[in-house]
Amino acid sequence: MHLERLTSILEIVGQKGAATVAEICVHADLPKPSAYRLVQDLVSVGLLASSTRGQFIIGTRLKRITHRDLSDKALVEVIAPVLALAATDHGAAFFLSRLRGDRVEIIHVATPENGVSYMHPGVGKRPLHACSCSKAIAAFSPELLSKRKLKGQLKKYTDSTITCLQDLEKEFEIIRKRGYAECLEELERGICSVATILAETGPGATLSIGSTASVRVLSGTKREEIGRILKAMSLELSNSLGWNEADASRKAG
Repeated sequence: MHLERLTSILEIVGQKGAATVAEICVHADLPKPSAYRLVQDLVSVGLLASSTRGQFIIGTRLKRITHRDLSDKALVEVIAPVLALAATDHGAAFFLSRLRGDRVEIIHVATPENGVSYMHPGVGKRPLHACSCSKAIAAFSPELLSKRKLKGQLKKYTDSTITCLQDLEKEFEIIRKRGYAECLEELERGICSVATILAETGPGATLSIGSTASVRVLSGTKREEIGRILKAMSLELSNSLGWNEADASRKAG
């Protein structure tokens, strides 16, 4: 448990680029005294470093170990231009999400030329069972279900929301075979989305890209097309980020 908490804090700070103890408490579900103590432990061994305004950043020792920047800012710099082009081409919003702690969070949205994001309430956390960005990641990380103890806690947002754990597990099996997840009015009436992970293993398995729009814009046929496009995009992005472990068979799907 202690090691898991330390690891979670490092992931959160690494993803956000800089984080306060209060932010760590929110994302890691830790009480403030525990979070502060763990942060100080990490600082003392050089894995974290104090920054300005009470924030903490990745320490020089950890940077030497990883030689890789996986912060939100670094990922957005690479992925945002690709999403922006897709949003223009398809008239729908495209987004980037990542697993932060044991929750999935949308961290960037590219809007189409009409300026409509189709995102409510915008960037931020999404439920594991009722959003394509979350389901795409959770399907390839089944341990998330046990960590969150979702049984009996699957909130019903609309009549289409999956609230049975067994049904959700069946949905995840479909996602793994198809290579992308769909959310058809499960989180909000009139809105649907499609998403896929960047790779099946490694850092890419904790990131998803997707598209969202009204059910009128993303019809069934269009969602299938977007699913294929997203899988091709994910392979190109994972390769450009050096994640060559991505399964090439997904490209042909």
